[in-house]
Amino acid sequence: MTLARRVIPCLDVAAGRVVKGVNFENLRDMGDPVELARVYFDQGADELTFLDVTATVDGRATTYDVVRRTAEQVFIPLTVGGGIRSVDDVARLLSVGADKVGVNSAAIARPDLVNEIADRFGAQVLVLSLDIKRAPGTASGFVVTTHGGRTATSLDALEWAREAIERGAGELLVNSIDADGTKDGFDLELIAAMREIASVPVIASGGAGAAEHFAPAIAAGADAVLAASVFHSGQLTIGDVKDALVADGIEVRA
Repeated sequence: MTLARRVIPCLDVAAGRVVKGVNFENLRDMGDPVELARVYFDQGADELTFLDVTATVDGRATTYDVVRRTAEQVFIPLTVGGGIRSVDDVARLLSVGADKVGVNSAAIARPDLVNEIADRFGAQVLVLSLDIKRAPGTASGFVVTTHGGRTATSLDALEWAREAIERGAGELLVNSIDADGTKDGFDLELIAAMREIASVPVIASGGAGAAEHFAPAIAAGADAVLAASVFHSGQLTIGDVKDALVADGIEVRA
């Protein structure tokens, strides 16, 4: 049986406001996260992803109050990432309404964190967030970055994803920094490469600019598609994306 594909709006939050830029730079204000979350819930979003994009850079925890208020307004799975460094951080986020957590920089710095979270809460709670840049000359051609895409590493993206899955990551959020905010479409080569090595669901992120960009990401191997600016600007609704997917013969949730 074919599983229905998910459409997920992403709320990139800094200082309590939703922001968006291009290639993770020149962030601009897009609105109140709680209000936007409610709009997307009403439009039929399957899940919400909430990323505190400056928490790691600022060396602080994510904004728990915004997570709590968002969870009170929407009744679909909520994934929260940014500034998560320990199982205690995960426990607190779950206690204020998160259903899943996304980890990136802290897991790269200390891979055992993946094991610890999965062992305590289960793989279904843990989303490995991957901010990926193209790196010609490396084994796969892709490397991961940390600190909201600001710090490059030499860690091969596919090797790290494979290791994290073995350690207990239950889902991969694959974000192309090169495509992020460009609205030129998803990085299909990156999605296909991740699908080939992943035994867990893959969420495609970065580059959506039109309704017709989403079906190719599914065809490349994504189980879910995530976007931000096209939704925040009102250029597309969740329904527009689902209608386009259905027109391409892709099953979506009602």
